[in-house]
Amino acid sequence: MHATVSLWPLLGIAVIAAGFFLRFNPMLVIVSSAIVTALCAHMSVDRILAALGDGFMETRNLPLIILMPLAVIGLLERHGLREHAQEWIARIRLATTGRLLVAYLVVRQITSAFGLSSLGGVPQMVRPLVAPMAEGAALARYGRLPEALRLHIRALCASADTIGLFYGEDLFVAFGGILLMQTFLRSVGIEETPLRIALAGLPTAACALVVHGIRLYRVDATLSRQLGAATAGGDGRDGREETDEGDRSGAGGAGSKSGTSGKGSISGERRPYEANGGLDLDTPARAGGAVSGKGDDALAAGD
Repeated sequence: MHATVSLWPLLGIAVIAAGFFLRFNPMLVIVSSAIVTALCAHMSVDRILAALGDGFMETRNLPLIILMPLAVIGLLERHGLREHAQEWIARIRLATTGRLLVAYLVVRQITSAFGLSSLGGVPQMVRPLVAPMAEGAALARYGRLPEALRLHIRALCASADTIGLFYGEDLFVAFGGILLMQTFLRSVGIEETPLRIALAGLPTAACALVVHGIRLYRVDATLSRQLGAATAGGDGRDGREETDEGDRSGAGGAGSKSGTSGKGSISGERRPYEANGGLDLDTPARAGGAVSGKGDDALAAGD
């Protein structure tokens, strides 16, 4: 006779999904899920508190392992680690955002395959080094980055780290997932070595490297298409504005010159006329009629 299995403890999974969907505090969500699961399993309050206490005592050193590197990284960032990374990558002419991310993806997957998964990570590698270098390569080429593209580059940096780690660690023979698969296969009567299980994941890791590597390499084309067109459009508008302004200033300068020359010619014609009592003998022929007319009128008035 088969015993009835209660499915009520699975409500803890629903609590986790609802808590993350509503963006509650992750620690509060996990503890609440554990309590709900224990209550659905008919555990007493004493046993629940004892289990939480034992779990805390067994992992109390884990926060130190996580927080100490974060403190060192924060101190380095305070002293300009991100800025120096951007300046250094800007000096390399062949460095582009896509090439940098592809190189990091390859290195991350290879090191994870040898068990060196702690060499990377989003908080200790991507945020202080990889993301500033990727942004610096784009800034060196295009001069400016819209906020949407900046966030897109940061997301691609995180994806390169995550995918490289996820598919690379499956190739490490001492990885917990491989040992778990070996234990499960042994329980059903199938004997496999960890090395053969790790090699079975090699085609999947290679496909992930190629597919995501192409995605990362195409970032350069995306940046060139968006920022290059925007830069060309801005330069064209600036050039047209400068040309129009130059034409306006040239026209204004020509007008001022003509106005000045006109005033000079008028004053040049009037001064001898006034100095000679209305008789300007040195006035050019084009103004002679007018001067003569004024002189005749003056003589007639004198008579």
